[in-house]
Amino acid sequence: MTHMHVAGSIHADVTAPAPVWLTRPEDVNALTPKLWSSTVHRDEDGVISVGGVRLTDLAEQVGTPAYVIDEDDFRARARDWRTAFTGWTVYYAGKSFLCGALARWVDEEGLNLDVCSLGELTVALRAGFDPARIGMHGNNKSETELRLALERGVGRIIVDSSDEIGRLEALCAELGTTANVMIRVTTGVEAHTHEYIATAHEDQKFGFSINGGQALVGMFRCHHSPRLNLLGVHSHIGSQIFDTNGFEVAARRTLKLFSQFREATGIELAELDLGGGFGIAYTKEDDPAPADELARGLRDIVEHECRAFGLAVPAISIEPGRAIVGPAGLALYRVGTVKPVDVGGGVTRRYLSVDGGMSDNIRPALYAAEYSAALASRTSTAEPVVSRVVGVHCEGGDILVRDEFLPADVRIGDLLAVPASGAYSRSMASNYNHTPRPPVVSVRDGKVRTMLRRETLADLLSLDAGLAENEE
Repeated sequence: MTHMHVAGSIHADVTAPAPVWLTRPEDVNALTPKLWSSTVHRDEDGVISVGGVRLTDLAEQVGTPAYVIDEDDFRARARDWRTAFTGWTVYYAGKSFLCGALARWVDEEGLNLDVCSLGELTVALRAGFDPARIGMHGNNKSETELRLALERGVGRIIVDSSDEIGRLEALCAELGTTANVMIRVTTGVEAHTHEYIATAHEDQKFGFSINGGQALVGMFRCHHSPRLNLLGVHSHIGSQIFDTNGFEVAARRTLKLFSQFREATGIELAELDLGGGFGIAYTKEDDPAPADELARGLRDIVEHECRAFGLAVPAISIEPGRAIVGPAGLALYRVGTVKPVDVGGGVTRRYLSVDGGMSDNIRPALYAAEYSAALASRTSTAEPVVSRVVGVHCEGGDILVRDEFLPADVRIGDLLAVPASGAYSRSMASNYNHTPRPPVVSVRDGKVRTMLRRETLADLLSLDAGLAENEE
């Protein structure tokens, strides 16, 4: 979606009743399989179940709003990526969602792990994840983060700036150690995605520019440093990418660096990381390629470009996050208000206000991300009508699902489920309006397990030093 107003599409002069891709469903109760985790279905009473647990029962047990992760689905997707990319190394991108239990799932399914903050690294280490299988990202890593990574033996640090090289060298000298590093480069390839999640164009904060020559300079500096072991090059072209087209140009430009480095040093670098950003289906119009198709395409690209430059194929790694955990999760809400709004031209939109909002999923407000929704607590014989699912927050842009056909009889107390909510919902959640964050629970074989407990007002108020003296 392209915003039509600097403050966002909610403030635009043009109001459309629904996007052109949103089509009236033949059966408003039907669930589109590609949007949901593999165990999701409607039971004989019309209630959506996941992992053998009815969402009505789950809502009674843990309350709403809540994030629900289908453990079997997550594990199956992790195995699919590992199998499709046999011979390559698959790093799960922890920024998409990470907690102790999920880190152990990643470990058990044989994937490596990417982290990009002190908190994520600490979670991984406390969960018992082998630090040698951890990669550390970040464009402004602090001395504390780098020190912990070095002391615990993190397998690779993805270096993002000349300042970081100097910081690493000083810490390695102090600790009497060396660091395995990869140089993150910007390839100048713009993924077909939102400006805020396209990360390979030149005018942005990540990496060393290939076109400007900084990438080669950084590579030479790491290569000649007695404290750094240059493993190779890292590239990432963006997020929500559905095919391999953008990777072709990125791989060509990155492997040209390998060739130039070999010409200057006589050494072929051992590793290339193509990054992540593999997309998922949030709406019916989304059509992401499956892991095995992506694997075939990426292998062909790398092998072709290596032949062109006369290079041996290096060890390749990739970093899916959203593609594994996104479809495995859903968000569950309860309707509190139903409001018909006249939007002009004889069109009325139903606003369904739920008990969550932009504090538990900022993506629609941040970069106009689209989601779908379904009535979860029952089936309906009412006609489908275009509805908008909105939150409780004091913002006009507090929208969770901008446009969806939902039954005309959705009422107060009904449950709505939003699929594909496993990635970047809880990990980007906030306490806006002093709202405690929802719990994350996993479901499997009819059992519900807490992964992250629900925050309470007591949790929030305990941080407020100005209230401690007034505590009764």
